[in-house]
Amino acid sequence: MTLRPLFIGLLIPLLTIAVIHSAIGLSTAADPATRLAWAGALLSTGGFALLFATLFLRRSARTSRTLPLLTVATVAGSALALLGLARGGPLLPAFYAVGLGLLGSLLYTYWYSRLPKAATGIRTGQPLPRFDLLDAEGAHVSSAQLAGQPALWMFYRGNWCPLCMAQIKEVADRYRELAERGVQVLLISPQPAGHSRALAERFDVPMQFLVDPGNRGARALGLAAPEGVPLGMQALGYDTETVLPTVLLTDAAGTVLWVDQTDNYRIRPEPDTFFAVLDAHGLSAPGARADAAEPQPGSPGRTDR
Repeated sequence: MTLRPLFIGLLIPLLTIAVIHSAIGLSTAADPATRLAWAGALLSTGGFALLFATLFLRRSARTSRTLPLLTVATVAGSALALLGLARGGPLLPAFYAVGLGLLGSLLYTYWYSRLPKAATGIRTGQPLPRFDLLDAEGAHVSSAQLAGQPALWMFYRGNWCPLCMAQIKEVADRYRELAERGVQVLLISPQPAGHSRALAERFDVPMQFLVDPGNRGARALGLAAPEGVPLGMQALGYDTETVLPTVLLTDAAGTVLWVDQTDNYRIRPEPDTFFAVLDAHGLSAPGARADAAEPQPGSPGRTDR
């Protein structure tokens, strides 16, 4: 096993323990140095734990790249815990603040959040390589069968990924605009089919939730992420391998118009980007095309009465 799934799988429960212990320590501390040390530990670990809590509540599928507020909280908390230690306070709060809070947040921000760039065979201007999937009913469907109309393809890691869920919510909120352009939405994950069906029931819009069994489609496209699932999620039925979060647009012939493979799982493309690409390829909404075709006041070809 690589360090990435082990890191995130252990970090969250350890942070939870540290936050609870720090809160108890602060509430029961008898002297100023001890209170200062536990206050620093609570600020550092609590600030970090708050980030994870807010990820699951986010409506936006992106954060800042460097998380500056988290850095301020963990640095300040570590400074307080070390000051308390220097004044005779206990060592454990300093370990929580510096080890779990500050060091853990730096590793999360600058190492864990970053994703490798895949050697994918997807190229703009070229046909999308063929691969096979399962639909919501378990029937086999090939990518070629999904051609015939423009499509937004979103490869997401699974229901366990909060940024993936936020990204799907963003697309669902603007599904009508995509439908007006004749664009079908195809959401693909290697997670168990039951998880995808449960997710489909949460969104009352006609998006297609497709399953990539064994992650074979992702492998064929060069988008597989071996051991990309946090340690412990296997107990919920997830495999250890997942897919690199990727979005692409194809036209009715299956030609790739645009592809985005994020290099940071916390930063996904804005939905407006999709529409800009569609507009650039003549796939605007019918009303927008009519407005664009109609001569404007004072323009050649129009007589104002």
